[in-house]
Amino acid sequence: MAALASSLIRQRREVKDPQANRQIASKRKPCPKSNKSLCQKQILILISKVRLCGSRGRKMEKRPEPQLKGIVTRLYCRHGFYLQMLPDGTMEGTKDESSSFLQFNLIPVGLRIVAIQSTKTGLYVAMNSEGYLYTSEHFTPECKFKEGVFENYYVTYSSILYRQTQSGRAWYIGINRDGQVMKGNRVKKTKGAAHFLPKLIEVAMYREPSLHDVAEQSPPRKTPKTSSDSPVLHDDKKDPQSKTKTSSS
Repeated sequence: MAALASSLIRQRREVKDPQANRQIASKRKPCPKSNKSLCQKQILILISKVRLCGSRGRKMEKRPEPQLKGIVTRLYCRHGFYLQMLPDGTMEGTKDESSSFLQFNLIPVGLRIVAIQSTKTGLYVAMNSEGYLYTSEHFTPECKFKEGVFENYYVTYSSILYRQTQSGRAWYIGINRDGQVMKGNRVKKTKGAAHFLPKLIEVAMYREPSLHDVAEQSPPRKTPKTSSDSPVLHDDKKDPQSKTKTSSS
C-alpha cells in the first residue's frame, strides 16, 4: 500500500511539473518573427511619412518665383538716335554707340505689354497724364507700354493708360530729328519718331516686378521739353518761359 501511494504521488508530481514548465516557457518565449516584422513595418511607414512631409516642406521653400523671359537691348530710333537714360534720370537721344547708358531691359508684363528698365540706373521709363516721359524708381501702371510691330520690323511703344480723349489715338514714345524726347501726345504712329528697332544684346530671365500705385512714387522727373512741347495754360496762353517753336516730327 505504501509503495502504491508513493507511486501515485510521484505520478501527480510528474503531471504537475510539465504544466508548470510549459507556463514558464511560454512566458519566456520571444515574440514570433511575424509580430516583429509587423512592428518594423509600422515604424518604417511612420518614418517614411515624416520624411515625405519634410521633403514637401523643403520643396515649397525652395520653389522659385515665376520667371519672365525678356531681352537686354538697345532701342534705335528711325531718326538715327539711340534712346539713353542718364544717371540723373534724363532721357534723350544719342548717336554715340559706345555710351554705357543705352541698354534697357524689356520685361514682358502682359500680352504684348512691356516694362522698359535701364540696366545702368535700374529706373523704369514711364509716361504721365500730360504725355511727358519720366523715370520711376517703382514699377507703376504708367510704366506699361504696348508693343506694336510696324513695317520693316520697326516697333512702337505706346502708353496703355493714356490716349487722345476724342480720337482715341495712342500716345507713343518718340525721338525727333534733333535727338530730343517728345511728348507722347505729339508722336504719330506713322512718323519715324515713333519707330524703334530693338537691337538684341542677350536674352535674360526676370522676376515679375511688383506693381505700385502711381501716388506711391516720388514726383516725376520730366525729360527735357522740346520747344514745340511748351505747356499750355488754362487761359489758352502759352507759358511765358517757353521758347519759340521749332520743327519736330
